[in-house]
Amino acid sequence: MTCAEISLAGRKPRLDDRPLQKRIGLVILATDHTTEVDFQRMVASDRIGVYVNRIPYANPTTPENLLRMQPVLTEGASLILPGETLDAVMYSCTSASVVIGDARIEEAIRAAKPGVRVVTPTAAAVKGLRAIGASRISILTPYTVETSRPMADYFAGLGFTIDRFTCLGFDDDREMARIAPDEIVSLARDAIAPVSQALFISCTAVRAAQVVARIEAEIGRPVVSSNLATGWACLRLCGETASRPELGTLMTKPYPEG
Repeated sequence: MTCAEISLAGRKPRLDDRPLQKRIGLVILATDHTTEVDFQRMVASDRIGVYVNRIPYANPTTPENLLRMQPVLTEGASLILPGETLDAVMYSCTSASVVIGDARIEEAIRAAKPGVRVVTPTAAAVKGLRAIGASRISILTPYTVETSRPMADYFAGLGFTIDRFTCLGFDDDREMARIAPDEIVSLARDAIAPVSQALFISCTAVRAAQVVARIEAEIGRPVVSSNLATGWACLRLCGETASRPELGTLMTKPYPEG
């Protein structure tokens, strides 16, 4: 066998500014089964790339354990396309966003990616609920009462009336991810109060985003889930304005700035 002499091409190829026009970074838990799948289904496209880094997390899901993620957020964001800019970074933990705080998460991520738009499930859910005109809500979480209580305080503190709050008592996010979609639909029917204008289903581990449209058809009111809210926020921040009613009412709404 012989090999021809290796020669260097006579010119360098033209380079695009970016492989894809828009970049979304996800900082997700080491134990997360759901966020990447939902974002590949709802957000990723030939125009938008979704880039992921996982950070350490160990169950059980308690306020104390959730707080332990705060010191690693900056490093987690820094390892997503190091030295390159992102159009948005989403931290994918709803309950931790409550106990750490949206502002602290934004500060930690911007320490690695200065000026980036930061999305948290809680802040995105608030914007989503306001975008659909809901001020009276019901909430369904997979958490324990202890972990759910700060979330109730968070939404009430932002002016929402919580007509009904249902939690399922799980303290392991891997089990939360195993709640069957049909069960989520059934639980959502029971979780919505008659006077509520919308239902919020919390937790990025729960596979609620894939059944939001089904739930809306059954309860006759809009539904916002953690991953639906963050997916919607990231799409809108990347300039995607297309209405996608098959994903739920929220995906037909513009993103309220400010």
